[in-house]
Amino acid sequence: MEFLLTLIGLILIIEGLFYAAFPEAMKRLMAQVQELPPVVLRKFGLVAMGLGFFLCYLTQRTNLF
Repeated sequence: MEFLLTLIGLILIIEGLFYAAFPEAMKRLMAQVQELPPVVLRKFGLVAMGLGFFLCYLTQRTNLF
């Protein structure tokens, strides 16, 4: 549970960093995202999930890191 909360905290820090450093650019990005069709967002989400799963696997099961 401690690892999960640490991970969520790190995600929030990284996410918040972009909004704090580049608020106008983030507003433009969000406007562009709203115009994308749902199928594109779904594919992007699946790719992001796959990459995240792969990184978790590498860090937990191998000695690469």
